[in-house]
Parts: sequence; structure tokens; C-alpha cells
Amino acid sequence: MNETDERAYFLGHSDAEVARLKLQNEFYRDATETMLRRAGLAPGMRVLDIGCGGGDVSLMAAALVGPSGSVLGIDRSAGAVAAAQRRASAEGVRHVAFAMSEFDTFTAGRPFDALIGRFVLMYLADPSATLRTLMRQLAPDGIVVFQEMEMRSGRGYPDAPLFERCIDWYSTAIERGGFESGMGGRLFAAFQNAGLPPPQTIATGRIEGGPDSPGYALMAANVRTMLAMLVQQKVVTADEVGADTLADRLRREAAEGGRCLLFPLVVSAWSRVRPPR
Repeated sequence: MNETDERAYFLGHSDAEVARLKLQNEFYRDATETMLRRAGLAPGMRVLDIGCGGGDVSLMAAALVGPSGSVLGIDRSAGAVAAAQRRASAEGVRHVAFAMSEFDTFTAGRPFDALIGRFVLMYLADPSATLRTLMRQLAPDGIVVFQEMEMRSGRGYPDAPLFERCIDWYSTAIERGGFESGMGGRLFAAFQNAGLPPPQTIATGRIEGGPDSPGYALMAANVRTMLAMLVQQKVVTADEVGADTLADRLRREAAEGGRCLLFPLVVSAWSRVRPPR
């Protein structure tokens, strides 16, 4: 087992984490779908989604490639794969499948037209090496498409102390776990170090405010899922976080204070294994 294999998704796939991932998918769905469309996913393509989790991005890709195409989502967690399979079956999507696999040892009998992933490279010890390995499963003109977060880019306007503390807590937990909180900014270099042509890149961000934003619940869930680690490492106390009321306090800070909250930027990058002539 190499170094990359040892850095599995450290948040697990508990019911609470699955619920958080659902909130996250709903929050970032438009940005991810825009990325996939701009990168060139189209009907009839074969797609490999790595770190598929509960299947959110795989199902999004399946809608774009249609029944004439296919999507395979792979993940290191048997629980995540089982949950994704149940969801695809419940939604009647038959041209998507899921399998448990390490990324660096995955092989397939037929080449894929696209390699995709969202919020997964940040957890890998050497993202470029993993990309190089997986690119062997692509057709000669295959597309590589990834989306990652620039966590510490979030802030309030004017300053929003509670929201900004949440950004710091969440980023600190990721960093102390040995992972990359700023993978969004590293995507361009990661693609080139993997031997890909310079990617096209875009950065998108949601700016939230008012009483009805789903961002408050998502940020509270992000902090809650990291809370045990943060407390253990004495970054913060449970009382200081106040997880049970955190979403409501974030809402009040923004809505009553007339603030808008810039959530962390999401960076999308895509490139072809062989540039078009």
C-alpha cells in the first residue's frame, strides 16, 4: 500500500456525514454542472468519477451523458458505494454503476472518455501522481475535470466574526488532518505536473445573505462534523462552537447585521489528455 492509499476520506460516511454531503451537493450543484458542461461532457460518453461518495456527481454526470453513455463511480468506502447504488436504483438510473476501489490500483477493460471528481484531490498525498495513474484509463483525447475548494477565501462583508471563525475552524481541521485546504489554487499546477496541457480554469463563489440561505445550515454541518477533532486538538471548545445553535447564530449575524457572506471559492479545472488540433 502506498502513501496515497493511506489517506482515505477521513470524515467517514455516517448518517450525519451523508446528510452533510447532501447539503453540500445542493449548495454547489450549479457550479459543478456548469463545470461538467463547459468541460465537454456530452451524450454517449463513458465517465469515471473518483471519490464518488454517495453518488451526487456521478448522477449529475449520468444526466449529461444520457442512456447512450455510462458513468462508473469509484470510492474507497464500501458504505458509500452501497449508498450510491441504492440511490441510483431508487431513482431508476441504469447507466450509472458504482464500485469500491483504491484509485491508484483501479483498472478497466475499456477506456473512458472523461475522468472527473469533486472535492477529492485535497485528500490525496500526491494528486498529480494519482491523476497520471488514472489517465491511463482514458481514451487518447479523454477529458480530465476536477473541482476543488479554496477554503480560506471565505469572509463576510462587512466583517462577519462568527462566519469567519467557522471558516478558520473548518480549514484548520482539514489542515491538521494532513489534507489540503487550498487545493483549488493548486489545481492548475497539479494538472500540469500530471502531464496534462494547461487546464482551463474558473472560480465561482456563492454570496449569501438574508434569512433564507441554505449556507447557514451547511456551514454549521461542516463545523459539526469536525468538532470532535477540533476539541481533541484544543483548537476550540464545544461550548465555544455551540453546534446546536450555530446555524441560527450565523443567520442572525448575516440577516440582522445586513451582511453578505462570501463562501469559499470553488475552482474548476479541465483539460484534455491530448490537446485538440
